[in-house]
Amino acid sequence: MNLKDKLFPDNRLSLDRFWNFSRGGIDNFRTGLRDAVSGVEQTRSRMMEYDQLLVWAVLSLMLIGLVMVYSASITLADGPKYANYSSNFFLIRHMISLVIAIGVGIWVFKIPTKVWDRYSPLIFGFTVLLLIAVLIPGVGKGVNGARRWIPLGLMNFQPSELMKFAAIIFAASYTVQRQEYLHSFVKGMLPMGIAVALVGGLLMAEPDMGAFVVVALIAFGILFLGGINAKLFGGLIAVGLMSGAAMIALSPFRRGRMLAFMDPWQVDNAANKGYQLTHSLMAFGRGEWFGTGLGGSVEKLHYLPEAHTDFIMAVIGEELGFVGVVVMIFLFYWIVRRAFLIGRTALQLDRSFAGLAAKGVAIWIGWQAFINIGVNLGLLPTKGLTLPLVSYGGSAILMNVVAIAMLLRIDYENRILMRGGKL
Repeated sequence: MNLKDKLFPDNRLSLDRFWNFSRGGIDNFRTGLRDAVSGVEQTRSRMMEYDQLLVWAVLSLMLIGLVMVYSASITLADGPKYANYSSNFFLIRHMISLVIAIGVGIWVFKIPTKVWDRYSPLIFGFTVLLLIAVLIPGVGKGVNGARRWIPLGLMNFQPSELMKFAAIIFAASYTVQRQEYLHSFVKGMLPMGIAVALVGGLLMAEPDMGAFVVVALIAFGILFLGGINAKLFGGLIAVGLMSGAAMIALSPFRRGRMLAFMDPWQVDNAANKGYQLTHSLMAFGRGEWFGTGLGGSVEKLHYLPEAHTDFIMAVIGEELGFVGVVVMIFLFYWIVRRAFLIGRTALQLDRSFAGLAAKGVAIWIGWQAFINIGVNLGLLPTKGLTLPLVSYGGSAILMNVVAIAMLLRIDYENRILMRGGKL
């Protein structure tokens, strides 16, 4: 013990107390800091790995579709066309399609987005071959004068539905790879125009003008979002409008449908080309605000053709009313909105293909839903397009779910990167 400690023993005691207090304070500070940091880490780790609200919106549409397909098709067995079918036939087939679609969707969700980018040209080329095959007698199956399906046992597969998905990934990959040429007509616009024209010619041979319109909207919509020259895009719109007008003018069937659309209540139209539209409008009129109740539709009793497929929204309007229609529109709006936001996030993370592909899904679901609802409400000419995720149709449901699964995968990968992970 030194002289200072001998002379001032109380000072040593004070210093020891001060040191113990200080050391305890530092330890407490470190403990608090560690708890705070771990709290932040726990909060970040609780970020969901997928978009729950998007999934619920999709499942809601599929569930509503299942119920409404059953309601719209339950009386079809009473007619001569489906006399050999049971009243539950379309319900059971639709349930099988949903199970297959969900199973395939789970598998697609596990596929990294870069795989779609790498194999998009092969998928597009394979789909073109299927569009050719469906036109071959003995391979393709004709229904109501159109040859659009390939029988596969459990379901009749429609290659045009696969083409909508192929158009998304092909156009997204093309836009990324040709980014520097998007201001050039020859190197940027022309190759995609030739590809879409080839697909359009095959689809019109089926014929399936509705699918051609959707494929064109997807392909050129992605080009527009990718930064194509505004003048070229304006010229493209002009060419598209003139081509559509020419197809209508040169086809007596389409010309008759257009005239019936302009005046569906005219006596001759109401009994022929405008028959489907007038009964669709009557269904919405009967539904009023809250509908006639589930199962209470009159128009589905062999008055409204294709009530379980192209015109299922009219049955929804009649049985669930204006409120039911608004709920359906909101669910589609939410899916489209989330798809665009997921695409924007991917682009912010420098994932160009993923961002454009996500927005391509939004274009597909949004435009097809808009066209279907517009046709049902008499806002657009009658066109054979199903309501995504809702209408009866195995291949349509399958490809809708595949597109949604790819969208969820893009969102999943976005969240991994935002948490600091690696793909």
